[in-house]
Amino acid sequence: MNRNFKLFFALFFVLTSGAYAQHLNKMFVVLDYENNTLRVKQEITFHNQSQDTLYEFILNDWNNAYSSKTTPLGKRFSDEFVRSFHLEKDEKRGHTTIYSVTNQYGVSLKHTRPEKHPDLINIQLIKPIYPNEKFNVSLMYYVKLPDDKFTRYGYDNNGNLKLKDWYLTPARVENGTFVKNSNENLDDIANSFCDYQVTFIADEKLNVTTDLYQGSKQKTDRGIEYFFIGENRPGFSMIIQPHNDFEVFTNSTVEVNTNLKDYRVTGIQKASLINNIINFTNDNLGKYPYGKITVSEVDYERNPVYGLNQLPSFIAPFPDSFIYEIKFLKTYLNNYLKNTLRLNPREDNWIYDGIQTYLMYKYIEEYHPDKTMMGIRWGILKGHNIFKTNYNSKFSYLYLVMARKNLDQPIGDPKNTFIKFNEQMAGKYKAGLALNYLDSYLENDVIPSSIKDYFELNKSQQTTRNDFREIIDSKTEKETNWFYSSVVDSRDIIDYKFGKVKKKKDSLKITIKNETRVNVPVPLYGLKDGEVVFKYWLNNVKKDTTFTVARQGADRLAINYENEVIEYNRRNNWKKLNKIVLNNKPIKFTFFQDLEDPGYNQIFYVPNFTFNLYDGLSLGLRFHNKSILEKPFTFNVTPSYSSKTGELIGSAFMQFNHYIRDDGPLYNIRYGLAASTYHYAPNAAYLRVSPSVQFRFRDENLRSNKKQFLLLRHVLVNRENSIFTLTDQQNEDYSVFNARYTSSESEVIRHLDYSTDLQIANNFGKLAGEVQFRRLFNDNRQINLRFYGGMFMYKDTDSDYYSFGLDRPTDYLFDYNFYGRSETSGIYSQQFVMAEGGFKSKLDTRYANQWMTTVNASVNIWNWVEVYGDAGFLKNKYQNPEFVYDSGIRLNLLTDYFELYFPVYSSNGFALNDSNYSQNIRFVVTLSPGTLIKLFTRKWL
Repeated sequence: MNRNFKLFFALFFVLTSGAYAQHLNKMFVVLDYENNTLRVKQEITFHNQSQDTLYEFILNDWNNAYSSKTTPLGKRFSDEFVRSFHLEKDEKRGHTTIYSVTNQYGVSLKHTRPEKHPDLINIQLIKPIYPNEKFNVSLMYYVKLPDDKFTRYGYDNNGNLKLKDWYLTPARVENGTFVKNSNENLDDIANSFCDYQVTFIADEKLNVTTDLYQGSKQKTDRGIEYFFIGENRPGFSMIIQPHNDFEVFTNSTVEVNTNLKDYRVTGIQKASLINNIINFTNDNLGKYPYGKITVSEVDYERNPVYGLNQLPSFIAPFPDSFIYEIKFLKTYLNNYLKNTLRLNPREDNWIYDGIQTYLMYKYIEEYHPDKTMMGIRWGILKGHNIFKTNYNSKFSYLYLVMARKNLDQPIGDPKNTFIKFNEQMAGKYKAGLALNYLDSYLENDVIPSSIKDYFELNKSQQTTRNDFREIIDSKTEKETNWFYSSVVDSRDIIDYKFGKVKKKKDSLKITIKNETRVNVPVPLYGLKDGEVVFKYWLNNVKKDTTFTVARQGADRLAINYENEVIEYNRRNNWKKLNKIVLNNKPIKFTFFQDLEDPGYNQIFYVPNFTFNLYDGLSLGLRFHNKSILEKPFTFNVTPSYSSKTGELIGSAFMQFNHYIRDDGPLYNIRYGLAASTYHYAPNAAYLRVSPSVQFRFRDENLRSNKKQFLLLRHVLVNRENSIFTLTDQQNEDYSVFNARYTSSESEVIRHLDYSTDLQIANNFGKLAGEVQFRRLFNDNRQINLRFYGGMFMYKDTDSDYYSFGLDRPTDYLFDYNFYGRSETSGIYSQQFVMAEGGFKSKLDTRYANQWMTTVNASVNIWNWVEVYGDAGFLKNKYQNPEFVYDSGIRLNLLTDYFELYFPVYSSNGFALNDSNYSQNIRFVVTLSPGTLIKLFTRKWL
């Protein structure tokens, strides 16, 4: 196909389309497949159709976000503890190099990258762009694609190129200025809608799949030359493969190119499911305006259906066809919305999330009303509530996971302010539930018709959330301010419950209590034999409000029976109308863990094991009431059988969490009472009881990872005598008041925390402080520094039991999980805990009974191999201060979880000369599942 035909095709496409874009974006692209690079010659015609004069011209260059570790993208990876981006070689990251920028007259234009936005380009204008004026700019540049390990966009190990947001394009214009959003791995680029004409040259062995229309394909001496075209679009995606794995499904309204993993779903099944989803979407949103769409595996992987197929395949909780169907539904809706809505996708993200989740909710309701949250009922767990609760309930549960932890955020806030769990799940699902709530309240299909009208409006103009609101308000007489002020733009929580209910022959006088004072509509239901006999929406329930309603034979009342309201606590939403009312809920014992069941007081039990040298492997059962959602009051009792002593041991604790939702740094007060009894030496047990209160503080910006804690506790210890411990440690009973303050700020490239510790007891008083600092530099060199200092304020005992430990604390408060805490030789004595002096070598003087100050440092020399060094002074009574030091090699395989220390040189001399050198090696090993889980959840919370 020759050049004249291409021009004819482009002209025909534009003239026969239903709308016109403001701008034209023409590109000539040559792919260097072997080097994962693209050379681009581009011409942009920008038409200022606003009423504002533009004094700058901003292009999005999101590929350049990969260019260094200090870009906003790199900073976000660091905040979320993603190390791969920082540690990778520069050539793996990708970048954009601009060769030339000229205007329509061939005059060179200067260009800069705005401060703090290396992934934007500011082209300096010779004169402003006035209203209704066109501005032409020509560019030549070079694109180096990144490794897909960072964001799943770029090149992979199988030779596939997954391209999105890699080219230059004008940024969105709002209120007379360009939107300056940097790439933060959120798929929320704010582009101006353009007409695209793309000439793309690739090797003939490659297959190119794109959501643009293909106008021509011809062989040239440089490879296969494709001509693609797209009209009035925010952008396009392109996937280049040596082996094409895309399938094409054609509906009467749209052509779908997809390579979603099919999980053994037949082609006929896929065609039927895809057709249903397209028709459902057309009915709810309108016909897809571009006629062609891609639904790729990379699109899904970036935004998966969490919980759908995370369980092992042998359990198979959902049919393969259902998994494929929901994957396709979510990805299709996401791509449809991102390609058609002319919103600012960062500032108004809740509308994207809300419509997507709302339609998923409706689809499940229509096509799979029988599906439960966990699919089939499986084995011993089949009686669990999670296997009986309907599938759509997962949306509210995943929102409540964060709300109950006091970590939820207003869904109307900009997308880049969300912590990852809120951005990927909790906030997204709350947005959909919010629209469903409003739909139920307004009735008369106000929300479905408003969504369709809103999509129609987006075909002709840029929009904002206010346009969506105006459409909704134009279709109802009901007041909706509460929805935006209390549901969208705040993190207010909603909780209603019953007060007194007076029964008359034909009516009920019902008092509804508003536990949180958030004034939003709430539905009241009457039920008889499990069937709804009446439903009323109650408004203006500010505090305690009484209503009189017709009874209609109801034997039970319910608030929010069908879960329309995004309620914080549904356990108090029921009221029986029988003559005899039992207020006490029965106790239900459940294996493992489950969702909340409002009808029962749940107690969960699960096998448990612990290990230490003196108890051996101890088996037991852990009884607790902690469901998947946080509760204000929780308890945990773990009786165990000590295989070595034949005695009953274990631990127990109870705590009450008071979450403070007001703006301010204090967000949680935790009251606790803990007790434990294990053996601390052969045939010698201890009993530890500790009441406590902890105040928890955080930064207003939840993404900052800044936390402060103030812990006040009293530790009471009773120890049995043991012939295996030193005589001067036989202070069997003691109690210590302890006050600790800790402040921490942590991310991949930088960690800083400091703490103070005050201990007061009858025979001693101590004050200590600690500072820890870690920094990962741009050359991937990491340095770790720790400063510790402690002193006795008074001390009325000669025992070293309470002294500062240079290489190992005596742990008289029983805070650390020592596997052999009383051992002085052998493998168990080599367990290392970074506390107090922090030395790894065992020196002649191991304790300080007056004061101690130490510095611990390490620096990596290759990957996880580090050199460490410790130095300090310690002072004992009647002795001069003593300077001590040690050094060696640290294998930092997993910081704080699995480490090995090999001493080399210390105050004792050259350690490698020791014939028993193996006894000098120290180790850190963490076996606690609860501690290990924190390692994998920190990037989400």
